[in-house]
Amino acid sequence: MDWWTDGRRRLAAASCACGLLSALAQGGAARAAEALPDTVRMQQIVARASEHGAPWDGPASGPRARADITLAIVSEDLRNGGILGVAKGIKEAARVIGWKVHVYDAGGTPEGRRRAVASALALQPGGVVLVGGDAVEMRPALAPFTQRGIPVVGWHVAATAGPMADGPVAVNVSTDPLAVARLTAMAAVADSAGHANVVIFTDSNFQIAKAKAAAMAEVIRACSGCRLLALEDVPISGSAQAMPGVMRRLLERYGRTWTYALAINDIYFDYAGAELTRAGRSEGLRMLSAGDGSAAAFLRIQAGAFQTSTVAEPLNLQGWQLVDELNRLLAGQPVSGYVSPVHLVTAGNIAFDGGPLGQYDPDSGYRAVYRRIWGR
Repeated sequence: MDWWTDGRRRLAAASCACGLLSALAQGGAARAAEALPDTVRMQQIVARASEHGAPWDGPASGPRARADITLAIVSEDLRNGGILGVAKGIKEAARVIGWKVHVYDAGGTPEGRRRAVASALALQPGGVVLVGGDAVEMRPALAPFTQRGIPVVGWHVAATAGPMADGPVAVNVSTDPLAVARLTAMAAVADSAGHANVVIFTDSNFQIAKAKAAAMAEVIRACSGCRLLALEDVPISGSAQAMPGVMRRLLERYGRTWTYALAINDIYFDYAGAELTRAGRSEGLRMLSAGDGSAAAFLRIQAGAFQTSTVAEPLNLQGWQLVDELNRLLAGQPVSGYVSPVHLVTAGNIAFDGGPLGQYDPDSGYRAVYRRIWGR
């Protein structure tokens, strides 16, 4: 089964019940499960997802902080702004709860993952956070943690968010990946008034990336006035080396017909600007990302330089949630399974949503809530 077919299968299995129409259309007239909204409805959905100042809707109670815990972070690649942002959030929360943290960076390679997991196991930590990576692919490597009774939680390690019933990872902390992907594609359709000509960038090494690409393509294909020009499979770990050449090829092939670039991660756009400038495309090509809301992406959006939006993950908040989920597991309690709502960051709201961290940091009071839960 190829990655595109597999992505569509996973998309269908997730169903529209966990998509944007359920999450954002609250109270509206229900559509058939297979239908996508028209351009006007998409504009309404995009506007709602761009609102700021939503109150905290996560857990309000839980176990008090466990003491003297050593935490291992196994990160897929700290060059990725999303992964780095989550790692910083974990460290911030760990200082508050009173835990020690050790970070192991896989560098985006299979050998790096092997070394990082081995180092984390040798540490004999109280808990492990897998940041990035693929929970299914890494199941054999993570099995020794389960055998030793060491709880493992993950960030962006599966194609769906929430508790994971099968395997060593107890919960995948994330916004709904399919909702994120659909919102990104809807934003392109809405912005173009239903006439977007799109290239999608993804990485078939990760189930979550394949599912997001399939979801974005589904929306674009359903738009009668839009065209899906290409699906580009570019490994995130090699994007710095690959993207300049990929951009040159696409610009030569499609020229000014190409009007929208969608990506499963902001990092692809870090290496696209130079080629666009060289080709005289400083205007006319709009970039939208289905995650994660990196500091570089925020700078591009603020400057009006190529990237117009990102469906930003609340990276720092998710770092705090990961620590809280581990604390629940260590206390013998189930995870909260909280799933953050999707949020589109644009030039119109970035002044409110940028936050002091240079990334989306919702002003919901989550730090105070978790402190209260932990007794800190």
